[in-house]
Amino acid sequence: MILEIDIGNTFLKWRYACPQQGWVRGRLPSRQLEAAGLHEKQFACWPDAISQVRVACVAGAAVEALIADYCLKRWSLVAAFARVQAHQAGVRNSYADPSRMGVDRWMAMLAGYHQADGEVCVVDCGSAITIDFVAADGAHRGGYIVPGVRLMASSLLANTAQVIADQAIDEFDLTPGTHTSAAVFHGINFVFDAIAQRLLAQLGSDYPGAALLITGGDGELFARLAGQGEYCPDLVLDGLHWALS
Repeated sequence: MILEIDIGNTFLKWRYACPQQGWVRGRLPSRQLEAAGLHEKQFACWPDAISQVRVACVAGAAVEALIADYCLKRWSLVAAFARVQAHQAGVRNSYADPSRMGVDRWMAMLAGYHQADGEVCVVDCGSAITIDFVAADGAHRGGYIVPGVRLMASSLLANTAQVIADQAIDEFDLTPGTHTSAAVFHGINFVFDAIAQRLLAQLGSDYPGAALLITGGDGELFARLAGQGEYCPDLVLDGLHWALS
């Protein structure tokens, strides 16, 4: 069995294919790795019959070392870490220095290009919202990076002393807020919705033939707001196949 791991800024997500159960998935907060390392108890649900480990990690070299050490100790395996390339699996990177691109973006683009079988727009709604365009010939046309929903909230609350958001807003609401907490969170919702609507307009005018694939923790909400596109929660993990097979 192949264990696939996606380590983002917020969560470590993993999956493996079990003949009896199909895909088995799980996740835990990435900060737990930095605080406590990897322990057998945390990942007792990972089977002993793992034959290969594939990893996409944006959490830094120290976390990569934790994963590599764990794999060696438990399975005597050398974990394979995906790296951003200038050209890979039919996709050509637009960056002059590909190493400066996040590997999660690259994995999502590889998977998205092959899933769409051509021109694609990939949106990843995680800690940051990334939007990338890949042409039918595999050329990366560039993209956008903006703060994600939680990053917008934490940045506003951390840097504005007079803004106190003391009430949880659980449901998505675009109505103007009538107290500071509602104004903050409804305002963030307003921006999130505006990104979705602006992207639809750009796709219609500049990339009318592009498939829209959406992933990330807030991806399902983004897809609902957009009213089109396909929500693909495992797109980064799917990219490991194209990067490391």
